Order: sequence, then C-alpha cells, then structure tokens
Amino acid sequence: MKGPKRDHVASLVVTALSAAFGVGLIQATAILATVISADDIASRSSVQLALAMVAAVFIMIAVYVGSIVTANTFATIIAGRTRTIALVRLIGATAAAQRRAVAKEGLAVGLLGSALGAVAGVLLSAGGIRLAAASGLVPQLDYPVVDPLIVLPAVIVVLSTWAASWVGSRRVLEVSPMQATGAAVEAPREVVLRRPVRNAIAGILGVGGAVILAAGVALGLVSPFGFLVAFLGGITSFSGIVLAAHIVIPPILRAAGRILGAGAPARLAAESGLRHPERSARTAIGLVIGVTLVTTFAVATQGYLDMITRSQAESPESYGGGVDELLVVTVGIFSALIGFSAVTAAFGMINTLSLSVLQRSRELGLLRALGFTSRQVRSMIVAESIQLTVAGVGFGVVLGVVYGWAGAQSLLGAIEGSPGLVWPSVPWMLVLAVILGAAIITLLAAQFPARRATRVSPVAALAVD
Repeated sequence: MKGPKRDHVASLVVTALSAAFGVGLIQATAILATVISADDIASRSSVQLALAMVAAVFIMIAVYVGSIVTANTFATIIAGRTRTIALVRLIGATAAAQRRAVAKEGLAVGLLGSALGAVAGVLLSAGGIRLAAASGLVPQLDYPVVDPLIVLPAVIVVLSTWAASWVGSRRVLEVSPMQATGAAVEAPREVVLRRPVRNAIAGILGVGGAVILAAGVALGLVSPFGFLVAFLGGITSFSGIVLAAHIVIPPILRAAGRILGAGAPARLAAESGLRHPERSARTAIGLVIGVTLVTTFAVATQGYLDMITRSQAESPESYGGGVDELLVVTVGIFSALIGFSAVTAAFGMINTLSLSVLQRSRELGLLRALGFTSRQVRSMIVAESIQLTVAGVGFGVVLGVVYGWAGAQSLLGAIEGSPGLVWPSVPWMLVLAVILGAAIITLLAAQFPARRATRVSPVAALAVD
C-alpha cells in the first residue's frame, strides 16, 4: 500500500492546487469587475469591454489548466501502477473491476483535493485583496468574498481527475495477465506512432488552432472580439500539442540531449525519450504546460500595459486618470496570477518527475545489474533532467511568448489610440527567472527519488512489482 498512498499524496496536491488556481482566477475576475464598475471614466471606454472579456477568459483558463494538469499527473500515476493492476488480474480479478476501482479512487481524490483547493483559493484571494486595500495598493471597495462561479473549476477538477483515472486505466484492458509478469509496461515507439486516429486529430487541432489564432489577431485590429477568437485558437492549438506530445516531445528531448556529451550515461539519456515516448511526453509536457502558462501571463501582462500606455499617449482625450489606477490594480492581479501559476506548475512538475523516476526502479536495477554504478545511474538521471529542462523550457517559452503576444494584440489592437500591430513585449528578466526556476526545480525534483532508487540493490530493484 505504500505506493498507492504516495500516489494519493501526489494526486491530492495537484488536484488541490488546480482547484485553488481556478478559484483564484475567478475571484480575480470578480475583483476586476468591482474596480471597473466603480470607475466612471473606465466604464465609458473600450477598456471595460476588454477587461470584461479577460474576466470571461480567466474562467475558461481555470477550467482548461485544471483539467490538463490534473489529467497529466493522474495519467502518470496510473502508468506506474499498470503492472500491479495487471498482476491482480493474474490472480483472478477482472479488468472491468479494476477499472471501476481506479475510477472510484480518482473520484475520491478529486472530491477531496478540489474541496481543499477551493477553500484555500477563497481564503488566499479574500485575504490578499483586503491586505492590498488596507495598505493602499488598491481602492477601498466592497469586494466580494466568494464568487458563486468558483463551483465551476472545483467541479471540473473533480470530473477531470475521474476521467483521467478512467482513461488511464484503459491500459489494463490492453495488457493480458501473462504479460503482467514481464518488466515492460510502457508502449514502445513503434506502437505509439501507429495511432492514426489520435495523430490525425492532434494534427487537425494543432494546425487548425494556429490558423484560428492568426485570424483572432487579425480580427483584433478592428474589434476587441478578436480576443475571443484568438483564445479559442490558442486553446485548440495547445490541445493539439498536448495530444501529439508523444510525437513532438521525444525528438526535442533527443536533440537537447546531444549537447550532453558522448559518455554512456549521456547517450542513454539522449535516447531515453525515443525508447519510451509516452513516458517522456508525460514527464516533459508538465514542464511545458507550466512554463507556457507563466510566460503567457507575463508577456500578456507586459503587452497589455505597454499597449494601454501607448494608446493613452496617442489619444489622451479618450482616457483619464482613473485608467492609471485601473492599470495598477489589473497588473497587480495579473502579477499575483503569474506567481500562483508558477507555484501550481512547480508542484505539478515535482510530482510528475518524482513519480517518473520512482516508477523506473526495475529499469534502474537492470542497469545496475549490467554493471552501471550508482554514480553512473544518477549521472544519467541528471542528464535526462538537463535535457528535459532545455527542451521543456525552450518549447514552453516560445509557446508562451506567442500566446501572450496574441492575447494582448487581439485584445487591445482596436482600442482608441492603438498603434496597431506591435512586436511582443517580453519581460526578459521575468522570463530568465522562469528559466532558472524551472531548471532548479527539475534538477532537484529528480535528485531525491534518484538517490532513493540507486540505494536499492540491483536484485531488490528487479523484484519491484
């Protein structure tokens, strides 16, 4: 039971953080709405419409991110327990019964984690805004304590956790009881690539989403409603990337791994992504999601601030002093969301990386039995962490800059005094901090489980169920 208990802790942390992030986003929209409604000058400009659409999109972001992060973590957990579940089938249990048990477990974890996260999100947002008001950072207004819409992300986290556990347990139906006595539970590259329906859907979503995103940016030059089109394109294209992660991520990991040298640990690390594409994709996509999310918020916030400032300078008669106060509040809320999304992404990455390394005890034991020393095994894991950092952070930053720029451009391209199409406003110091933070988290998250795994003797590791 030690493994499932550890899995429960990991999944509870992620579901709670996902729910808290969603609740925080919705509370932030309520705070923005309160500030907008109290500002007569802002309410007469197109800034109000822009911020109202941002508020609506926040809700959808909360739902989407909560679903993706939770589903990815739970899929990692289920993948690590597939062999154990199949062994239970070997002694008489049916696949249907095992699927029901896993789905029930996912539902219970989702309910508890969502409740804890919702409470934490309400307390943090309510306490934060009142502290900011007391210190004079935001105006003294009648801010809502609880927005009824917080039920939405809480319910979505529960449903996504349950759905991830059910979909992940489908692998039980594909593994026969006799195959459970083998060591390999991850599908090889040849099998993963032969999924024409999934791959076709991923391609349609990715390419189609990119086209919709570009159309949203173009529409944003004449109407702020282009923001909604761009958001749809961003969600669609990123969904395609997540769905095709088993194809897109391994080559990127391999290319990043080639910079690590020609030693045996480095070569094994470089080829690891291609040997087990699904495992590599699950591990890397968590980092990509986190970096993309933080970078998107950072670039969108900087672009929002720069474009409003330029527009105010070009057309001062359309703006007033109240807009400056509104900008301070909005940027402050966005900054808090950047920090919260960074924490959510960090815990998600730590859980996924730790579980991935711990679930490889048999593989690491085999390397030890073939003559690898503990130091060489740890070197291989560190090399894998480095290539994961290079690939995941690089890919995430590129996506985040594109999505953040598209969001700000499509939202404010048509406001009074807008300069039209502009280059992305990238806060490079914040991006560098994201890169450094992701690198440190990735390396540390892999060290502790790696040290634990290499302390086990080769015979004991190969006997792990």
